[in-house]
Amino acid sequence: MSEWRVPLTDIAMPEEDVQAVADCLRSGWLTLGPRTQAFEGALAAHVGTPHAVAVSSGTAALHLACRAAGLGHGDEVIVPAFTFIASASAARYVGATPVLCDVRGPHDFNIDIEDVARRITPRTRAVIAVHFCGYPADVLALRELCDEHSLTLIEDCAQAICAQVDASGRQVGTVGQLGAFSFFSKKQLCVGEGGMVTTADEELAAKVRLLRSHAMTSGTWDRHSGRTDTYDVVGLGFNYRIDEPRAALGLSRLGRLDSDIAKRRAIVRAYREQLAGIPGLELPWDDSAVERSSHFAFPVLLADREARDRFRDDLKDNGVQTTWYPALHTFTECQQLAPAGGLPGAEQAAARHCALPLSSTMDEAAVAIVVEAVKQALTH
Repeated sequence: MSEWRVPLTDIAMPEEDVQAVADCLRSGWLTLGPRTQAFEGALAAHVGTPHAVAVSSGTAALHLACRAAGLGHGDEVIVPAFTFIASASAARYVGATPVLCDVRGPHDFNIDIEDVARRITPRTRAVIAVHFCGYPADVLALRELCDEHSLTLIEDCAQAICAQVDASGRQVGTVGQLGAFSFFSKKQLCVGEGGMVTTADEELAAKVRLLRSHAMTSGTWDRHSGRTDTYDVVGLGFNYRIDEPRAALGLSRLGRLDSDIAKRRAIVRAYREQLAGIPGLELPWDDSAVERSSHFAFPVLLADREARDRFRDDLKDNGVQTTWYPALHTFTECQQLAPAGGLPGAEQAAARHCALPLSSTMDEAAVAIVVEAVKQALTH
């Protein structure tokens, strides 16, 4: 698919996945229907939540989570400054104001709960906590803070499906009132495009389910299957439906999700063992965090932005693909969100990190190529 010696990520598509989609296409039913319902039920059981509602993307999931939570004009939503843009955009879609908070720093990219507490005002209505790179944020403590201030906690689980928030195995997306997942092509459970909203609250689930399809009281499948012959529109909804082929693909791939994450974790362990102690390179998080992460990405830290940029260029010249995330307030569109005094944790994490290739298809040979390229880059 590319000329990279080791691409940032890769996707295996075994025949069973192809067959699942082909069967859906042959069925002649391509929009929201029985495969979507089956995917929702299976995902809910896998995550450990009573309700899961499939939608067209992770961004749609965040947007509908904000709508279902009743957020709107005049409200403030606290969002970490180090995340993908959709985390903050979702608040703006409903007319709320994202208030950027800091992350814990270069060695833990997740939301800083103490900084969240400092940024709560009378207008604060919600917090969006991101489980970055697949590593779970401390949402148990954050939920306590949110409950203390009567705030809604929305978990952005786009990069962290199956990550565990504690030693009991409780998963992300089950602590906040709402969780938002993504099935984009780079994610651990990928179908191309797609997302899911999880919640333990039946009323919130019903709101999301209504809003994803124009706020219609029944869908095409309901009318086709004879459950009803009419519908009403009871609000301002959206076309955020997932299609049946993607739901079929998600259902097929879900059965291998745990083993795929185990393969990713094995690659991460190999990286950490072979890269440990190399001068000029640091590894964020610790070994215990590795065990609870679902490993969307493998970031490493360089001394500063200049060193990071040289490092990325050297790896590119060696055929190894990398990526990185800017802090939100450095984007032109988000500069007005930068607070006085800056956000040093997010700024340092953004400036110093670089994500190395990681996927469930990688093998020891690919790891060896990356490690050797890293060593060569750090000797320049």
